[in-house]
Amino acid sequence: MKSFRVLIVDDEQEFVVTLVKRLQKRGVCCAGTFSGIAALELVKEQYFDVVLLDMKMPDLDGNKVLQCIKTIKPDLPVVILSGHASVADGKAGLANGAYDYLMKPVEFDSLLEKLLATREKSSRGSPDPEVINIF
Repeated sequence: MKSFRVLIVDDEQEFVVTLVKRLQKRGVCCAGTFSGIAALELVKEQYFDVVLLDMKMPDLDGNKVLQCIKTIKPDLPVVILSGHASVADGKAGLANGAYDYLMKPVEFDSLLEKLLATREKSSRGSPDPEVINIF
């Protein structure tokens, strides 16, 4: 698998830590954060091929984070992953520029395939595959 970088943004800390570890075992360079505000700082400072974004977070709503990401880096693909999903949330996310919308729980292999497909379709390529900041 060609190396790529993923930013995982979710307020469920155990989920983020576990997902980062599992993706790293598969050769994916990951950063994880539990805050929408921190995610925006990471997007400004570092390169990512894909962002995996939760919709419901206490500090900043996922749709607001998505809108800000699209302002900072319009070509950065964002996949929404939410455990509190609704049709309205999905439509709003896609209207705001999300690449795709997934519901928790999602099988790990399916999620990895979605991240790989998103990266391939977006034609982004990591400049450096080294491991990046985590949390």
